[in-house]
Amino acid sequence: MDWLTSNSMRMLEKSLDYTWRKQRVIGENISNNETPGYKAKYITFEDAFHRNLQAAAGRTAAGRRERIQRAIEGTGFAYHTTTAETTRLDGNNVNTDVETVELARTQLQYEYLVKQISDQFTRLRIVIEGR
Repeated sequence: MDWLTSNSMRMLEKSLDYTWRKQRVIGENISNNETPGYKAKYITFEDAFHRNLQAAAGRTAAGRRERIQRAIEGTGFAYHTTTAETTRLDGNNVNTDVETVELARTQLQYEYLVKQISDQFTRLRIVIEGR
């Protein structure tokens, strides 16, 4: 099995890509806080990712690794515009408090994923060095 293209590394890579994209969307929302009529946007991925992985893993053991690999690679990101009502007269519905908290949460998630990738490489180095 190729360690760098294992399903766990693919999952980490996909999750890292998602959190990076989510940070960009949140940043766009915050930067458009003063734009009249702007509607906040958000990105989804985790629910579809979970459903695809469950469907791929739930069948027989034969070919499970390849099905999971296809599920990981085949799950895309969906961008949405919020339909939340606004209390502002200019029609903008960005809540900077909510966006800032979500940005902090996403940053922590991103750091956790980077740590997991680093740990994978540490384990590989230990195996190679024979410790």
